[in-house]
Amino acid sequence: MDGHLRLMTVLNRQLQRDNDLSVAEYRILVLLSEAPERSLRMSELADGVLSSRSRLTHQIRRMEAQQLVRRNTCPDDGRGVIAELTDEGVRRLEAAAPGHVDTVRRNFINQVSSAQLEVIGEVFARVDQAIGERAD
Repeated sequence: MDGHLRLMTVLNRQLQRDNDLSVAEYRILVLLSEAPERSLRMSELADGVLSSRSRLTHQIRRMEAQQLVRRNTCPDDGRGVIAELTDEGVRRLEAAAPGHVDTVRRNFINQVSSAQLEVIGEVFARVDQAIGERAD
């Protein structure tokens, strides 16, 4: 647990210092950048970032103020809300990615062997699946 907390602190500190982004904001930008038309329903985005919908709503509101995302009504369902990545959000993500990737490599990837990294991936995939099944 200590290692995880230290790693997340280092990642967050680097993103804040170099790009004025939190790890949570970076994750949202990544998910939206990978989505069709750079947009997702808020419910899908909440699932993707493992956040409650109310917490995500507050996060998206703050990101809207920075012009990183915008919210729109879902065209298929007038009750749904879509989060969409703006051009400014793309620009900020592209600026942040190289430093973030370098920090992940230096502080995590380069600290373990390929075999260890594979085991870590398998273990956390299994944990994620087990917890996900219990949450249903």
